[in-house]
Amino acid sequence: MSKDVKDITLVSEQQIRQLVDLFYDKVRADPDLSPIFERVIRDEWGPHLQKMYDFWSSVMLTSGRYKGEPVMIHRRIEGLEIGLFDRWLALFGESCAELLDNETAGLFWRKAVRITESLKLAMFYRPDQPWPMGTA
Repeated sequence: MSKDVKDITLVSEQQIRQLVDLFYDKVRADPDLSPIFERVIRDEWGPHLQKMYDFWSSVMLTSGRYKGEPVMIHRRIEGLEIGLFDRWLALFGESCAELLDNETAGLFWRKAVRITESLKLAMFYRPDQPWPMGTA
């Protein structure tokens, strides 16, 4: 069995839903992230969560359900700073560790790190400016 097939068999749609729900409970309670999410999402949490279920299903299970442009969406968010991505990643890691076994948590974590780095580079990297210090 190839590594990708094995990875998919470790993850279920139910785990994705539980992880997304737990993570966004943490986001909504976070003093740094909550104001941005509340301003952008307002009372549309149901549709946002469904979009995130689809996103993570596409990432982890290659379901193809997510149809969106994360970079363009995040670029439109006023007040979104590079350090907030690190906070997002920390809360996501906490959620993975609380909910999933080590192997499955590691699968999600590695994908989340790549996604975070891709978004940070797409949104904040400028070849004519130094990369902000303190951001991994």
